[in-house]
Amino acid sequence: MQFLKILFWCLLAFIAAIFTIGNWTTVPLKLWGGLIAEVNLPLLLLVTFLIGFLPAMIYYRAVLWRLRNRLSTSQRTMTDLRDATAAPPPPVLTPDPEPVSPAPSVPPASVPTAVPPGVA
Repeated sequence: MQFLKILFWCLLAFIAAIFTIGNWTTVPLKLWGGLIAEVNLPLLLLVTFLIGFLPAMIYYRAVLWRLRNRLSTSQRTMTDLRDATAAPPPPVLTPDPEPVSPAPSVPPASVPTAVPPGVA
């Protein structure tokens, strides 16, 4: 893949060099106040390309920088949360319950029974 990238840039540079050699003419630019500047055509095309390209490149880099900052903030937050949940929770101290004394058991023979009136 790297070879293709280098080949592409070399081909583009070759085409630009051929264009520059074939179009090395001066172009008159009418400026304010009646001034006329004579500029070579390849230089004029390079300047107009950079005027269009640089603002877009600056915007792209700003968006990329902002997204990288947001991603690093999110990763830091996730790491902090992961560390917080990975640590064992501190032990909860509860007082010992007081022992409950069992109710005295009553033998079945000593349980009072109801006797209806008139029955002796």
